Amino acid sequence: MKSTRYLVAVPAALALALAGCGGSTGTSGAGGDTGSDTGSGDTAGYSTDDSNCADEEVFCIGLVTDTGNVDDKSFNQSAHEGAEAAATELEGVYKYIETQDAKDYAANMAQFTDNSYDAIVTVGFLMTEATVAAAEENPETKFIGVDQGYPEGTELTNLTGLIFPEDQAGYAAGFLAGLMTETDKLGQVLGQEIPPVQKFAKGFENGAKAANDAVSVQTVYHPAGDNAFNDPVWGAGEARKQLAQDVDVVFGAGGNTGNGALQEVAKADGAGESVYCIGVDTDQWDTVPQAQPCLITSAMKLITKGVTDTLMTAESGEFEGVQTVGEAGIAPYHDFEDTIPDDVKSQVEEIVAQLQDGSLETGVTL
Repeated sequence: MKSTRYLVAVPAALALALAGCGGSTGTSGAGGDTGSDTGSGDTAGYSTDDSNCADEEVFCIGLVTDTGNVDDKSFNQSAHEGAEAAATELEGVYKYIETQDAKDYAANMAQFTDNSYDAIVTVGFLMTEATVAAAEENPETKFIGVDQGYPEGTELTNLTGLIFPEDQAGYAAGFLAGLMTETDKLGQVLGQEIPPVQKFAKGFENGAKAANDAVSVQTVYHPAGDNAFNDPVWGAGEARKQLAQDVDVVFGAGGNTGNGALQEVAKADGAGESVYCIGVDTDQWDTVPQAQPCLITSAMKLITKGVTDTLMTAESGEFEGVQTVGEAGIAPYHDFEDTIPDDVKSQVEEIVAQLQDGSLETGVTL
């Protein structure tokens, strides 16, 4: 296996915020929905006209989501915004495809490779196998797999998996939750039980118990496959069940599924006073404003920055390793800055510093 390439140390700071939000509109395409902010023509700093992608002077970026949308206010959106930022900086071309069915992964990537795109970003752990296969078949195209860890022995210079220390972000968020709980009962409403989500969950539980050895953590994963990250109704229902059992801090981690849990907690009696919620992936204070009444922080992986940085590497040369490690951290407390006691903030800040310098391990092994 090639040596791991670290873009940055993790996590870099306690208060890390991502750029703004916003959805996109698209037009129908084979195997998924294709689009850009405008659907065609030029947008701020980049073009969506891919008729000249074979030109060596034009850098073309394509993005393929898993079965989800680029405006999911979570990991797909963060990756989309990172690709947009790279295309803007490079004054290149950018388009995306929203996958409707997992069987279309290969066909959706082929829409870009067949049109001589330079780099393709695929989003989600479940696209790992299809991304490796596409990279093998298209050695002239750079592939970046977000949340994809590749098996030992993968030796492709045109492929890198952008992974994150989710366990560290989860640990810091769990440590905060363990100090904030009054009932000693915490909950997690999660997407599919896959490694990135498991790392968040196990890190959260270990951090909570490190802060408060009396705490218990109720953890529930979505039982389905294709819909696991896009089921806010299920997420809301699971959050209600946990609140009914005296859980007073809920961690929602699973795209729109987790968003449903956050919004349910935000509507609960005592939201922001005796009941709190914690978001995931990005600073969800910005992306899910409906959760603000309870949202004390978010366990973040800086996908936007990671995608942008890795695309810049793709444009300048070969990837140095089959895995690229991005940044993680927790979001600012926003309106809860004065609600969270100073001694709690100090303890969490110390934990984050220890995670950053490597003196504290999360105890998560996957």
